[in-house]
Amino acid sequence: MNVTIKSSEEQDKMRVAGRLAADVLDMIGEHVKPGITTGELDDICHHYITEVQDAIPAPLNYRGFPKSICTSINHVVCHGIPGDRKLKTGDSINIDITVIKHGFHGDTSRMFFVGKPTVLAERLSKVAFESMWLGINEMAPGKYLGDIGNAIQKNIEKHYFSVVREYCGHGIGRGFHEDPQVLHYGEIGTGLKLTPGMAMTVEPMVNAGKPGVRLLPDGWTVVTKDHKLSAQWEHTILVTETGYEVLTLGAEDR
Repeated sequence: MNVTIKSSEEQDKMRVAGRLAADVLDMIGEHVKPGITTGELDDICHHYITEVQDAIPAPLNYRGFPKSICTSINHVVCHGIPGDRKLKTGDSINIDITVIKHGFHGDTSRMFFVGKPTVLAERLSKVAFESMWLGINEMAPGKYLGDIGNAIQKNIEKHYFSVVREYCGHGIGRGFHEDPQVLHYGEIGTGLKLTPGMAMTVEPMVNAGKPGVRLLPDGWTVVTKDHKLSAQWEHTILVTETGYEVLTLGAEDR
């Protein structure tokens, strides 16, 4: 495992990239409404990242991914490809943004609702959000990756939902996906010990039904096997001398 420790200069660049990624999510929210296509959301984000922010949308052409953002609707767990699908009232959608600025990545995602959500969709999103933060709150020098995963898993299962195990958080920096893998389940005191200067994402995928997922023939889109809803939230986190710093907070949270 090759975990990179970011210098103070590199940390500053990651703060910039993280803020820009969050700004894209702040911007796109007002466009999530009935009748818009996921392809149109992608076009808006692409223009904002490349023209307004003078940055690079990391997903575009990454290992062949054809678009600038990921849009995962309802039972899509992650990596949904934007296209012709129109959003309709009652849909829930995860929008995943990764921006490259000055050679460093900022990665974050949020859940959005199209009109009034169902009770289940709202509850599932809330549990995913709370679980992400419970995991983040475990991050500090001397803590372990297993501490993060354990906190997330316990909260999800307490609410009778399930944790997706095939996909996880990751180290991040100059690379989109670096070591270590950040599992959203685990045992306290296991795995890599955290040290200042590590940067990684925490991004639990939470299913309303069983944890099983399958990959669609497009090679990217991951869906729940039982077609029940899934939800996800994500932040990029820096481990500091005293705890952690969230690099992708939205404007309302800064």
